[in-house]
Amino acid sequence: MHSIQVTVRSGKGLHARPASLFVQAAARQPATVTVGRPGQAPVDSRSLLSVLALAAGHGETLELSASGDGALESLEALASLLASDLDATA
Repeated sequence: MHSIQVTVRSGKGLHARPASLFVQAAARQPATVTVGRPGQAPVDSRSLLSVLALAAGHGETLELSASGDGALESLEALASLLASDLDATA
């Protein structure tokens, strides 16, 4: 299992649109990835309702964990996404 912490950079946090983009990207990953606040129970990164329930705001730190084939690559891809302003994505 590999983990990485990332700061949410979307201006309004992980509201519906950024969360949807994140979940879609997570679903394309070969590894199983979870996301959550450090020290709290993680949720499935492929579940839109679970990701929305995190209510992660701009500037909050989330921890991504991945296992299986392509775990490191999956973490890098999803961390890069969270570290960008998904509100600005067309």
